[in-house]
Amino acid sequence: MMFALFMIVVLLVTGLIWLFDILVLSKKRPAGADEPVLVEYAKSFFPVILVVFLVRSFIVEPFKIPSGSMMPTLLAGDFILVNKFTYGLRVPILNNTFLAVNKPTRGDVIVFHYPPNPSIDYIKRVVGLPGDKVGYQDKRLTINGQPIAVESAGYYEYVMSGLNVVQAKQYHEQLGSKKHDILVHDVVGNYDQDTIGAKFAEGEEITVPDGQYLAMGDNRDNSSDSRVWGFVPEKNLVGKAFFIWMNFDQGSRIGNKID
Repeated sequence: MMFALFMIVVLLVTGLIWLFDILVLSKKRPAGADEPVLVEYAKSFFPVILVVFLVRSFIVEPFKIPSGSMMPTLLAGDFILVNKFTYGLRVPILNNTFLAVNKPTRGDVIVFHYPPNPSIDYIKRVVGLPGDKVGYQDKRLTINGQPIAVESAGYYEYVMSGLNVVQAKQYHEQLGSKKHDILVHDVVGNYDQDTIGAKFAEGEEITVPDGQYLAMGDNRDNSSDSRVWGFVPEKNLVGKAFFIWMNFDQGSRIGNKID
């Protein structure tokens, strides 16, 4: 969000300098005289910044994965692309939709503005849609009374901070038409009172409100998600993650589609 604001400011400044030159300075400049350096730079940068701004705001935007909350689907250090058009065109900064296209579907990997602090972008998987009744007990999801199908896929090892090797159980999970892998650990989650996670632990099912989504990380026991901070409002959506374009540590991940 801050980068978008920065780009808007630079776009306005360079555009105004160029316009001022056209309307005022150029008329006073002697024939054949060189343009001021500031005007030359503004005219050079404005078209480039405009194109980058339009692409990032309405078509596709790059993001870097900062943590392991979406393992094994996404790893810390993955550079991904996010489709900004999938869920409709939005006004930059304000994020209000001015052209509706599609709604998130169950299983989508979404980037959104973190509800407690919208200046931060988060990435999680959509688990519950508006109106869904969701439960999560014994590491298993139920949606609208139906247990979500999972299939054991063995074990998955990864390194945590402090170079500690962690082993988790890996499962294939089917959310609607999306089949993906999740990780679960032999730990009991601790959640503050009245959070969704605490209600799940007590055996409650939660109904997702209209205009909001319940999102969880694929690394189920190592993810700060809707169980901790609540639902994702539709107005916070940024786009749908779809492609890994770079990972400097694991080149084999480059070009992978995000399911």
